[in-house]
Amino acid sequence: MPSSMTDGFSQTKFFPYWLDSADRPAPEPELCCDIETELLIVGAGFTGLWAALQAIQENPNRQITVIEARQIAIGATGRPGAILSTSLMHGMENSYRLFAAEMDKLEQLGKENMDGFRKTIEDFDIDCDIEWGGELTVAVGEQGIEDIEREYQLYKRFGHDAHLLSAEQVRSEVNSPLFAGGLWSKQRSGTVNPAKLAWGLKRAAKSLGVTFYENTPKLKAKNLGDSIEVTVPNGKIRAAKVILATNAFTSHHKKISRRVSAIRDRILVTEPLTAAQLESIGWTNRQGVYDTRTQLNYMRLTKDNRLLFGGRLGYFYNNNTDPEQDKTPEPYYRLLEALHRTFPSLKGVSVSHAWSGPIALTTRMAVHYQRFFAGKMIYAGGYSGFGVTASRFAARVGLAIIDNKDIPETQLTFAKTVPGYIPPEPFRYLGAKLTMYALDTADEKGGWRIPWLKMVEKMGFPLKP
Repeated sequence: MPSSMTDGFSQTKFFPYWLDSADRPAPEPELCCDIETELLIVGAGFTGLWAALQAIQENPNRQITVIEARQIAIGATGRPGAILSTSLMHGMENSYRLFAAEMDKLEQLGKENMDGFRKTIEDFDIDCDIEWGGELTVAVGEQGIEDIEREYQLYKRFGHDAHLLSAEQVRSEVNSPLFAGGLWSKQRSGTVNPAKLAWGLKRAAKSLGVTFYENTPKLKAKNLGDSIEVTVPNGKIRAAKVILATNAFTSHHKKISRRVSAIRDRILVTEPLTAAQLESIGWTNRQGVYDTRTQLNYMRLTKDNRLLFGGRLGYFYNNNTDPEQDKTPEPYYRLLEALHRTFPSLKGVSVSHAWSGPIALTTRMAVHYQRFFAGKMIYAGGYSGFGVTASRFAARVGLAIIDNKDIPETQLTFAKTVPGYIPPEPFRYLGAKLTMYALDTADEKGGWRIPWLKMVEKMGFPLKP
C-alpha cells in the first residue's frame, strides 16, 4: 500500500463527521415504565422525525411518542452525503424504470415535497447549513456522456431547470480531469448538514408536544385487538397505531428483512481545504455531485470547506449494521484512491473522518410500506439514497395509510406494492460480495463482470454495467 494512502489516515476518526459536533444534543431519557399513546413511532431517523412532526402539525391534540434504540440520528440519518433532490424514488431513471406511467404525478409531488421541506426549515428556523447549489451529474470519460444525455431528456420532459454541460463547462464548475461532461439541475436541490437537520426536526416536534425516549429499543410487538403492545427493555407501550421507521435496521422483523438488505455505503471527509486547494478545484457554486462510474462516487463541500467523497459499497453477513471492519482504514483505501484520481491536486490532503452508513437496499431502491396487525402497524422504509428529502414525503403517505385516509398518493403503485424478495443467507452474502467485487472492477477489467451485473439488474436491482 503506498505511503500516501496510509499517511492520509494517520489522524482519522472513524466516526461520522456530522455527529462529531459540539452541537450534538444530550440524549432524551430512556423509557422506564409502562405508558399508553395514540401513535408510537419506532425510530428517530428522518422518517420517524418527519412522521412525528407532520402528525402533530396535522392534529395538535394527538398523543405521539417516539422511541429510538440508540440516539437521535446515530443510524443512517447522521451518515449520508446529504445531497438534496426532488426525487422521491431514488433518481429520475429509477423512477422511470419503476413507475413510468405515474412519472408526471411523482415529479409534481417531488417538487411539492421539496417546497414543503424548505418551508419547514424556514418556519422552525432550523440551522442546518443548507445550500441550494443544485445537483450536478458528471460523466466520467466519454462513456458517461450517453448516461447524462439520456437523463437530461427525462429532466427536461418533466419540467426541471436542467442544463447539459460540455467538458470545458463542467470543469469550469468542478475541475477534474476525469469529467467529460455534466448535467446540472439547478432548482430545488443542494446540500445540508443531516445531523443538524435531524436535531432541528426533533426540537420542532418536541416544541409541539411530541414525546421522545432514546436508548429504548423495540424488543417485540403483540396485537391486543384494539391496540398494539410494544415491549422495550424496561417497560411496555400500549399504542393504538405504530409506525416502524427503521429503514435498514430490519433484524427486529424477519418479514421486513426478506425484502430489505443493509448495504454499507462508505464516506471520507478531508481536513478543511486551503484557499489554494479550493482554487485548484473551483466549485464556486457548491453543487452536490454524482458521477457515472459503475461503482459511482458522490461528492460535496461542507460548510467549513471540507471535501466529502463517498460511494464504495460493502455488505456484511446477516445485515450487520455496525461492522468493526469499517472502523479501520483498510475499507477506505480504494475510496481515497478514487478521490486522488478525481482531484489530483488534493493528493496530500488528510482524511479527518471516515465512516459507513446503512443503505436499505431493495429491488425498488425506494420507499415501500409493509402492513401488520390488520394495518395498525406499518413499516415505512427502503431508501437507497435521496432519503433526506424523500423521507418527508414517505412519512406523510405512511401517516395517511395508517390513519386510513384516502389521499391520491395512497392510490399510486408505490404505496400499494412491495419490492421483490432478496435471497436469504448465505446466498445473500455470497451474491452481495460477488456483486460488490464486480462493481469495483467492471470499469477496468470488464469480462464476466458485465454479464453478472446485467443478471443482477434483471433480478430487479438497477445496477449500470
